[in-house]
Amino acid sequence: MGFRAMIRVKMHAAKTNLSRLVAQAQAGEDVVLMRGNDTIARIVPIQDADLGAASTIPRTPGRLKGLIDFDDRFFEPFPETASSAWDH
Repeated sequence: MGFRAMIRVKMHAAKTNLSRLVAQAQAGEDVVLMRGNDTIARIVPIQDADLGAASTIPRTPGRLKGLIDFDDRFFEPFPETASSAWDH
C-alpha cells in the first residue's frame, strides 16, 4: 500500500495556482483546499465513469414532448408587479 502525500492549500494560493493544482490532482495527488485552518474542499480528477449516463444519451429535440404539461398561464406575460422584481 503506497503513501500518498496530501497537499493542503489555502484558498488564496489555490486561486493563484489552480492550473498546477488540477494537474497535480490528475497525477494522483490528494489536493485539499483550506479556509483558514478548516478543510473545505478537495480537488479530484473526473473519471469517464463519473460522468454517468447523462453524457451517453444524445440530446434529441422534442424527446420530452407530451411528457410535460404547462398551465395556460405559463404563456401569459408577467404582471407588471412581478417583472419589476427582476429589474436591478
